[in-house]
Amino acid sequence: MLNRRVVPVIVAAAFALTACGSPTASPSASPSGTVAASATPSASATVAPQTNLDGILVTGKWLKTPKVSFKAPFVIDQTRSKVLRPGKGATVLDSGLVTVHYYGVNGRTGKVFDQSYARKASITFSLAGVVAGFRLGLTGQKVGSRVLMAMSGTDGYDSLGGNAEAGIEVGDTLVFVVDILGASLSQPSGKVVAPSAGSPGVTGGAADKPTVTMPGTAAPAKMSAQSLIAGGGAKVAKGDTIYVRYVGYSWKTGKLIDDQWTPSEGALASTISGWQKGLVGKPVGSRVLLVLPPADGYPEGSNNPPLEAGDTIVYVIDILYTYQP
Repeated sequence: MLNRRVVPVIVAAAFALTACGSPTASPSASPSGTVAASATPSASATVAPQTNLDGILVTGKWLKTPKVSFKAPFVIDQTRSKVLRPGKGATVLDSGLVTVHYYGVNGRTGKVFDQSYARKASITFSLAGVVAGFRLGLTGQKVGSRVLMAMSGTDGYDSLGGNAEAGIEVGDTLVFVVDILGASLSQPSGKVVAPSAGSPGVTGGAADKPTVTMPGTAAPAKMSAQSLIAGGGAKVAKGDTIYVRYVGYSWKTGKLIDDQWTPSEGALASTISGWQKGLVGKPVGSRVLLVLPPADGYPEGSNNPPLEAGDTIVYVIDILYTYQP
């Protein structure tokens, strides 16, 4: 499913402990400028496809609106990308989240059909939920990079019959300049920290689904939130959307009752109170052990996850990304 935006956000939050809705983005597909070009709307049909990006000139500083010049109509033989400014940050994953500023130009008309710089608002989305050209052009790139991409029609909007509102026709090559501001991690990364005495035991490395063993004592009266791996990324803030994977165990039975090891995203404000209290301030890259008595977890118990009233729930959460929606 794709919406009308060239950079569509289609992910839905999958937290079992929350009813939060899917975060959405605000860019429109209306024309917002022009580049140096001259062409008639139908000219690209007879243009020989280019095999490189040498004919596209991009000027401008990082995080500033770029200037893009090329002779239109411009047609690319296949989706291609070029790093204009190399970054040194995290690697963009093919199914992870990425935060970017972007500037999109129609290769046939030379007109800007959408951009985020003028709105002064970056956009965060999953590469699993965008047109193929974005996934091909951004996967493997580094945070901090400025990337030039030319997206073939087959990797753009051909399968949808184009996008009339954005002025995109079947066969149009789309040219993008993308500044990569952030990207999600595949697993926690940082210093390993020993849990405090009396805490549930947690086994498994950073790449593994953890297993939790209860200490054989009465459940604590107060909640606790401690990092088992201390990450070094951005810290979770109160109003953030978080991207995590996690497991949850019943203190009473010692059984796994909440298995959400496929990463998902959702608004922190829509989670149970123990998550809101325990995750704020924790850096991306952290693995966090949350021990939540009923008041901070499920005071009346729960059907999903299956937890009796009065039981304490124990979560191990990998924080893979956080951002302001």
